[in-house]
Amino acid sequence: MNEQSEPTTPAAVPAPAPPAAAAGGSTGGPREGSSAVVRGVVRDLLDLGSDPLPKMSRPRWLAWLPHVVLVYLAVYFRFLTMDQLHNHYDVNGGKVELLSVLVGVSVVVALRRPMAGFWLGLATAGVIAWTIHDHVGQGQSWPWMPAGIFAFAPVLLLVALRVRPQVTIGAVFVSIAFTGLAEGLFKPEHSATSAPGAALLFGFTGLLGYALRATRQARTKLVEQETLTEEERARRTLLEERSRIARELHDVVAHHMSVISIQAQVAPYLVENPTEELKENLAGIRANAVEALTELRRVLGVLRSEHGDESADLHHPQPTLAELEGLVDNVRAAGLEVTTEIAGIRRPLSPGVELTAYRIVQEALSNCLRHAPGARVEVGIAYGPRELHLCVANSAPTRAAAPSMGAGHGLLGMRERAGMLGGELAAGPRPGGGYEVSAVLPMDPVSPSGVVAPAPETKEKDV
Repeated sequence: MNEQSEPTTPAAVPAPAPPAAAAGGSTGGPREGSSAVVRGVVRDLLDLGSDPLPKMSRPRWLAWLPHVVLVYLAVYFRFLTMDQLHNHYDVNGGKVELLSVLVGVSVVVALRRPMAGFWLGLATAGVIAWTIHDHVGQGQSWPWMPAGIFAFAPVLLLVALRVRPQVTIGAVFVSIAFTGLAEGLFKPEHSATSAPGAALLFGFTGLLGYALRATRQARTKLVEQETLTEEERARRTLLEERSRIARELHDVVAHHMSVISIQAQVAPYLVENPTEELKENLAGIRANAVEALTELRRVLGVLRSEHGDESADLHHPQPTLAELEGLVDNVRAAGLEVTTEIAGIRRPLSPGVELTAYRIVQEALSNCLRHAPGARVEVGIAYGPRELHLCVANSAPTRAAAPSMGAGHGLLGMRERAGMLGGELAAGPRPGGGYEVSAVLPMDPVSPSGVVAPAPETKEKDV
């Protein structure tokens, strides 16, 4: 196999590239790049495809306002062109009606096909200049009539609003070049020049269109970026909460698996003359528990070190409802009036339910601090036979809340926690003012011995 993979003749080695090719086209490279840009601009100038004028989304009637204004200008310039051809340049006949109509049509066409309207307007201006050539009197402008310059400006503006800046420069250049060539080659005697006015107006129109186009694009990108940022913030908040839940789940499960492993290891010493089968079964139970701990550490343990500033808190005990009073005291110290009410027989629950209930109450009270300053808060906990009911409600705030970045994402974490246990969570405004968060969490069934598993005191440091 090794002999077949090696080249057998020098011909198998590719010949080195010539110096000119290896240089990456260094000779004539900038010239070829400039030619490509010019070809691209010419291609876009000759592109007569459809490119509708963008509409504003709100309000709906305002979206059609630019279209109405441009149609009105098209009609106005149509009659103005016909009037100047008749009264200023003394041109009569059916061609006057046709040319004046084409001036207005070029504006309407540019609404949907900007380059087609541009070439139609420029061609119409050329035909009008040829028609009035022999009718130009002393001091009358040529090749553009007074109405012609201002009628062509909206067309050039519609082009600049839809095409690339390079193409806008090309369109302005073509318009000014048309004026200069006509005056240089065919200027009638005693006529006034229209080149400076045309160059100034067309240049300003192109610059205005470019600025409006750049502003619209920047606004669109800003809206898109804000939308993406908000979605990313919500997604990141949800992922962080899920990671936190996964870490806590890891600790709860690891505690019970550690207890199983230790009990399986100690059990043979608690029985007088244990049989070999019992020892073997207990050893298998311990081996399976240790293996499960290893797999759990491999899958979820990486979440422990996700944030370096949490390393000191990895082995602290998980909070339970027994610490509710301390949580409420902290909120009272922050300035809220909080009352608590507990109904039913208070008893220890499974670690998952205890932790989830504590976190939901904690997050709900944090939301009250942020969004309802000065409000009265009521915390209710009801122990049912099979379910734990939580309710945190606040009255209307007495003063405006300070701005808070990322507000509202805490509900995602509370719903995630309740859903993890198969529970439900509802949140919304109260009829009389204020806000309410309520949750129903199912209680874990008791063990076959009838004793509820106690909550872990500390996390297992060696897991």
